[in-house]
Amino acid sequence: MTGTIHPQHAATEPRWRPAPHFVNADLPAATRAWLLDDGSLTGRLIASGTGRFSVNRLRQCWQTPRPSEQRLLGIPPRQRALVREVTLMIDATPVVFARSVFPASSLTGELRRLRQLRNRALGAILFRFTTMHRSPFEVARMAGDCAYLPDFLHQPEPAWGRRSCFDIGGKRLLVSEVFLRHFRPWRALLPVHRSQRGKVSAAILRPKQ
Repeated sequence: MTGTIHPQHAATEPRWRPAPHFVNADLPAATRAWLLDDGSLTGRLIASGTGRFSVNRLRQCWQTPRPSEQRLLGIPPRQRALVREVTLMIDATPVVFARSVFPASSLTGELRRLRQLRNRALGAILFRFTTMHRSPFEVARMAGDCAYLPDFLHQPEPAWGRRSCFDIGGKRLLVSEVFLRHFRPWRALLPVHRSQRGKVSAAILRPKQ
């Protein structure tokens, strides 16, 4: 399905902050372990063995990204991008809401295929690129009925969200993921982020103001 993102969803944004800004009382180690895991979320969900994984595309259209998205991607205020919103499903139940922002300049060459993802998982493609770099996460704790989530995904409980930029050969894109009430974390050790392993390029860190 394609169409215009509901205007309500552009009204407000979660309070995204770099993960190190959260103290342990706000972001416990058990939550930090899966929330900051920088492996493929698609791969984690499939390997969890909790049910059949699928992707449901909700919306896809060209529009002006939100201000903080423009900042992270380093694009001009009025430049349009391809915005895609999906739910990641386990046994037809939404467990993650994902929003991806693709600047037009990034949808060329090998990445041109991202224009036609339909119900394919984005992560299944991105993590195939050996030259892919991922920026450190920004994290948000948001109300379950916030405008960032489509109305039909609203829930009584707050939700954790995260986002990061991917860089593939100098082409940048932004992926945000919100973990919904039916999400079940996989068992994982506290991850060592790519930035700590020296695999995050300084070129994709958040641009200076």
